[in-house]
Amino acid sequence: MAHEKINECIIFTNLYYAVEDNTWVRVNDDGTVTIGMTDVAQSLAGPILHARAKSPGTQRKKGRPIATVESGKWVGPVKSPVTGEIVEVNETLAKDAQMLNRSPYNEGWVIKMKPANLDEDLAGMVTGDAAVEAYRAKIEKDGVTCTHIEGSEEY
Repeated sequence: MAHEKINECIIFTNLYYAVEDNTWVRVNDDGTVTIGMTDVAQSLAGPILHARAKSPGTQRKKGRPIATVESGKWVGPVKSPVTGEIVEVNETLAKDAQMLNRSPYNEGWVIKMKPANLDEDLAGMVTGDAAVEAYRAKIEKDGVTCTHIEGSEEY
């Protein structure tokens, strides 16, 4: 997968991003979407201690929480970048929340959702070079340098 690195933060160009909420969306072949936290989000949070996703069958509107994450310095929501129904949660996170730190774009995905208005929701996000430039501006404005815990995936 093609990606860019900005201040050690990884941004994949094939994903869609809700930059202000630091979440990403991958469109799956079966019409569902996979949603997760970005490398920027996991770095800002620090080592994650607990993660709890909403249950399958839960309806979520764009901007509403799909999970709660707790680290030593932050407790807060992972906001949904799309509207739809949660169809699967990453059960690994209940046992190993630091998977969000080690593999935010692969093994550390948060939920899978059946979207209600995917085209409309994706139109409000950025992808490709636009995502890289949006994150470059955010990272520079906020002074972020991503850090990766031991065992993190190499990109």
